[in-house]
Amino acid sequence: MSYSAQFANSINDPAAFWREQADRLPWYKAPTRILAQDENGIARWFEDGELNTAYMALDHHVEQGRGEQAALIYDSPVARTTRTLTYSELRDAVARCAGMLSALGVTRGDRVLLYMPMVPEAAIAMLACARLGAIHSVVFGGFAASELAVRIDDAAPKVILSASCGIEADRVLPYKPILDQAIAGAAVKPSACVILQRPQCAAALEIGRDHDWQTLIERAEPAACVPVRATDPLYILYTSGTTGKPKGVVRDHGGHAVALHYSMRAVYDMRPGEVFWAASDVGWVVGHSYIVYAPLLLGCTTVLYEGKPVRTPDAGAFWRVVEQHRVKALFAAPTAFRAIRKEDPEAALAARYNLDSLKVLFLAGERLDPPTYDWLCEKFQRPVLDHWWQTETGWAMVANPIGIESFPTKAGSSTLPVPGFNVMVLDDNGIETAPHEQGNIVVKLPLPPGCLPTIWNNHQRFVTGYLQRFPGFYLCGDGGYIDDDGYVFVMGRIDDVINVAGHRLSTGEIEEVVAAHPAVAECAVIGIADELRGQIPVALAVLKDGQSLDEAQLEREVAQNVRDQVGALANLKQVVLVKRLPKTRSGKILRAILRAIADGQEFAVPSTIDDPLSLEEIRADMKQRRIGCFAR
Repeated sequence: MSYSAQFANSINDPAAFWREQADRLPWYKAPTRILAQDENGIARWFEDGELNTAYMALDHHVEQGRGEQAALIYDSPVARTTRTLTYSELRDAVARCAGMLSALGVTRGDRVLLYMPMVPEAAIAMLACARLGAIHSVVFGGFAASELAVRIDDAAPKVILSASCGIEADRVLPYKPILDQAIAGAAVKPSACVILQRPQCAAALEIGRDHDWQTLIERAEPAACVPVRATDPLYILYTSGTTGKPKGVVRDHGGHAVALHYSMRAVYDMRPGEVFWAASDVGWVVGHSYIVYAPLLLGCTTVLYEGKPVRTPDAGAFWRVVEQHRVKALFAAPTAFRAIRKEDPEAALAARYNLDSLKVLFLAGERLDPPTYDWLCEKFQRPVLDHWWQTETGWAMVANPIGIESFPTKAGSSTLPVPGFNVMVLDDNGIETAPHEQGNIVVKLPLPPGCLPTIWNNHQRFVTGYLQRFPGFYLCGDGGYIDDDGYVFVMGRIDDVINVAGHRLSTGEIEEVVAAHPAVAECAVIGIADELRGQIPVALAVLKDGQSLDEAQLEREVAQNVRDQVGALANLKQVVLVKRLPKTRSGKILRAILRAIADGQEFAVPSTIDDPLSLEEIRADMKQRRIGCFAR
């Protein structure tokens, strides 16, 4: 069936469309009420269905004869370890881990918090929770104790699973002291903690509360799969960069399984037995959806990589993994490829590896800037497909659906709405915009399966943040436009729109021009306060390795390019060269904090920041250049 037919069916008769997709999965009780509303008026999918996600992802494939196929490949250049688990081995490990949790008193509906590095036990623990019907909440390993504490208080876990340490490219990060400090500062105390001891760092265990992972696993009896309702929560995932009260996105079992299973074919064009690699972390939604759950639901082999795109050991790290494990599809954030491009601009390291298995590159997590897109296309001669989604949706809203029908790509666009997502652009008055006119990107309700139905312990926050502004629509929080061909262009967060002398401009639009300069590796454009014009844009740029262009010359050339391509009204006159841009560990540039620094406002340093020192460096650079508040 063509894309247009699938999309039309998904919008005009969503219940029939998603019933067909649900029928492809092994339910304990097949759903008959496909689309219903809960007590809050929120769409709920497969309401009367019963299933177990871990069964669908593991046991079912073993029963179908895939027991000896590789299910999970653990590749850790930082630990100098590679390990492969077959479907039978992974199923048995998950059943035993579920037995360990059951012996600690974990039952259906209980919360289990995971604070773990990228090791197989993290994925095993997530699936073990699903096997028991418990709700897992994964917190990115290395988060600060204060941020971990508020998540403990919000999720109220019965048990916490952790490890003695994580391993960065050049250092070992002990987790146990952070965990101890977080528990001491939390009002809610877990009944038990289970610690995976890694050889790089031993952790001291607190008698009576802490348990050794390996000891408990050896004693545990395998646990059977527990049937759950389709609308029961599978996990809580706190959005990155949260300050104050955390925002816990809830994902249910039934809609999640159906949506991810569908997406593996429709969006990623994968088939059972093929190797899929999402180069992310299990602490982020990409890791949940496309390291742990989606590949296994379809019967693929998934890669769990503990390393970086560079410095583990070099900018050829990704290509080594592709060759070694015969990866068909690689999914990573644009920032990963910008890091590779910065250190290996001619892709000379990639040429050392046989990449014949690699058919397509997928990018998401932040806006794919055209220079990075063009570089990937030129150097690798493969489809480079941007797609756009959020922690809240759990899977792609806009993509090039190559598993249904492949479309020509357009730099700067994620292509077309995925079936199920009725994506529109509204102006501030709620009126649909004309083609090419920027506005607020929304999705007409109901949201398809797999999207959040609420915020944990705070439904009103869900309503206020996503549904209230435009009744009948889900507000994505991003701005952009749709062109004459229906292609969606996401230009950045709504608060990344700047107002220059009454003209609304997207910082993403200006970033495209700055990033296109041949000397620029990556950049961020922010709007800072200006007494005359309201706001003016300022660019912060990182040069490619080996470039010696001085700041004044770069400023002149970039300013002229912006004037030529965006217009004189953009009024970009200041370009600041910086060594690095402040980012979250998932690769998102902290533009709001950059604006706060420039405007002299207070801000909280988020626990998700990858390199806190970069903020002080940029403050010093702005002060030296007399940018924003430093000019006064």
